[in-house]
Amino acid sequence: MISNASKMATDSPRSPSLWVPKTVVIRKITPEVENVATYHLAFTDADAAASYRFKPGQFNMLYMPGVGESAISISGDPESPELLDHTIRVAGNVTRGLTQLKPGDTLGLRGPFGSSWPMGQCVGRDVLLVTGGIGLPPLRPAIYQLLKRRQDFGNLHLLYGARSPDVLLHQNEFDDWKRSGLTIQKTVDRSVFGWKGNVGVVTLLLERLHSFDPSNTVLFCCGPEVMMRFVARTAFDRGLTAEQIWVSTERNMQCAVGLCGHCQLGPQFICKDGPVFRYDQIAPLLTVEGL
Repeated sequence: MISNASKMATDSPRSPSLWVPKTVVIRKITPEVENVATYHLAFTDADAAASYRFKPGQFNMLYMPGVGESAISISGDPESPELLDHTIRVAGNVTRGLTQLKPGDTLGLRGPFGSSWPMGQCVGRDVLLVTGGIGLPPLRPAIYQLLKRRQDFGNLHLLYGARSPDVLLHQNEFDDWKRSGLTIQKTVDRSVFGWKGNVGVVTLLLERLHSFDPSNTVLFCCGPEVMMRFVARTAFDRGLTAEQIWVSTERNMQCAVGLCGHCQLGPQFICKDGPVFRYDQIAPLLTVEGL
């Protein structure tokens, strides 16, 4: 099996360092859209802050005492790890509990965990970032890295779909991203009064896109699994191969080190073999009913 580069740590899954959360403080909370906010976290311990590094696509386990833990993708800048961004949608007990916190409150953090987007493979190539809904935050660290080294890459495209215009995330950054060299196309399932953009599924944007070289392109995709399957199918029609496509999936992660088995997908454990996979590694498993 081809290794997913950039795993967290050489520590054994039984190493205490992987199980003991560090204390982080909430510096700021930025509301995004309904039921979604970005939490800006900082370590309270200077040594923990100095040693912490993450790669685009990795995640942390956020711990609320008395409530539990939840796996949350890191959505901030890898070159500014002193302030860790996590863009969080309310979906369960932990994320609901986070909505009761305010700046100055503390919680626990374990991580980083998992595989990362293969940024090195993007050098000298066109890059397509295709996402839907809450799938944009896990791609945001990759966007930061691509734009900081803009001269190293070909054409950069973000194709972003959402249910409606009011749930498009991080729109306050779009103008800066465009000025830095990222082409952005948005589409929504349902239009509203005043919306002048595209209407339809995100695969339509990929079908119509022409300013990229299919033979020299890397595609990153994050979103609902059904969306990722159709994005891959459209990419194949456009001339890409499975080896050029990378996807990020999150399924029932609880321990983050591959011991509890909750996130097992066939022979893979999403928490340690993923969440980022090359498409040919995971595609056969995404179509299995009930897996």
